[in-house]
Amino acid sequence: MNSFNPDSVSIDRSSFIGGEFAATGGTAIGVFRPSDGHLACEFREATADCVDRAVESARSALRVSGWSDIAPRQRAAVMRHWASLVDEHRVELARLESLCSSRPIAETMGRDLPVVAELLRFYAECADKSPGEVFDTARGILSFTQHEPYGVVAAITPWNVPLLLATAKFAPALAAGNAVVLKPSELTPFAILRIAALGVRAGVPPGLFNVLIGSGAITGNALVRHPGVGYVTFTGSTQTGVTVMCEAAQHGIKPVSLELGGKSPQLVFDDAPDVAELASLVAASLTRNSGQICFCGSRLIVQRGIADELIARVLDEVRAVQAGPTWHEATTLPPIISADQANRIDAIVKRAKDAGAQTLVGGKRFEHKGGQFFEPTVLTGMDSTNDAVRSEIFGPVLTVQVFDDYDEGLALAAHPTYGLAAGVHTRDIDKALASAREIEAGTVWVNTYGRGNDVVSPFGGFKQSGFGKDFGLAAFDKYRRIKNLYIRADRDQRRTAPRA
Repeated sequence: MNSFNPDSVSIDRSSFIGGEFAATGGTAIGVFRPSDGHLACEFREATADCVDRAVESARSALRVSGWSDIAPRQRAAVMRHWASLVDEHRVELARLESLCSSRPIAETMGRDLPVVAELLRFYAECADKSPGEVFDTARGILSFTQHEPYGVVAAITPWNVPLLLATAKFAPALAAGNAVVLKPSELTPFAILRIAALGVRAGVPPGLFNVLIGSGAITGNALVRHPGVGYVTFTGSTQTGVTVMCEAAQHGIKPVSLELGGKSPQLVFDDAPDVAELASLVAASLTRNSGQICFCGSRLIVQRGIADELIARVLDEVRAVQAGPTWHEATTLPPIISADQANRIDAIVKRAKDAGAQTLVGGKRFEHKGGQFFEPTVLTGMDSTNDAVRSEIFGPVLTVQVFDDYDEGLALAAHPTYGLAAGVHTRDIDKALASAREIEAGTVWVNTYGRGNDVVSPFGGFKQSGFGKDFGLAAFDKYRRIKNLYIRADRDQRRTAPRA
């Protein structure tokens, strides 16, 4: 059994700077367990001075260790060792991850930690696979490119799948020869801090990877603005992404990658294969992590011929979930991360119902042993102007719209703001390819939904869902800049060179 006692988990209580846990002098930040509302610990927020220490530590580690200049296979060896330590400490890390997040222990043990280890191994193998190009030029001229790291990468990551999404940023950045200063969400810091300590044990030079605990307004803002940062990568809300992009532009014109919000459709045609399996996919997208996933398929757009059967099966699936704390293995509906987020979900659902939406199941928040929860909710009877259809709810709320023909379905699948992901379900390959091309989204899954354990495929959005990719080789490439070397041979020396 993977279930555990949350009071038995040992936690680190400070930021990680220069290869050690370091005292910071900011205001106290309480970290609460969303499953029962208990205070896990208090951190001292990393102030601007702490950010400066971390960035300078990263710059010094790059210079002293020669991390950027060593043979890439040496970096790869360190990262493979790091992955082995993750495997060795999987139980400890999974418990730390589940303690104060919305990630149930069954998923942190069964998915998150295996993917974290695989990300470290995957990017280890990318370290020496970034070849330059040689260009055709006039005789006597050699023009070619080489790839160089940016230096210090600032990474800001969210609370919803904290360790996995943080690893998807720091692993490729480090493998590419950079240093990293990471600011995870202050709501979910524990597993990430432990990963940083394991990195030093694996051979990551002390100071090369730093983790700062603090708010976006204080710690995150100071990190983005810091003149020693060469690249900024952010995952979070669209609104915060706009702020990050503006601050980076105004303080050094730093390159930025943003993975932002989504409101992803699942477009189901009436020739979709295996309705029972499809219902499970749709329900899982709604209930997994209680819908607190950026690519949650929260808009079901279904053709009339299959609508009644599919909706009935989805309702049966969501009624069978089991609410509970993240440390119970049987939990299939975890808590909402905070009371504020639960209130936000509740307000959107109420506005949707006031505007005419009908509730097929769920519709309200509830408490369970002190934790904040929201019932899996299915809404119907709305047009595309309804707030529940347009807004990213980040909770277990599914909207259902029914269509009659192909063009109507595509029109409903479009979204004026977001373009992160989408699903298309049909047996007709022509229809699948045509609709996938028409939907403006960074990822379109066909007859499936979600990433699973995939680390190879790139992921990132269009429109206000951001730009730049995480995962896959694209994520490694974005942390390296291209330099052109243009060399002119000495003509006089060539003329006087002795003949063979």
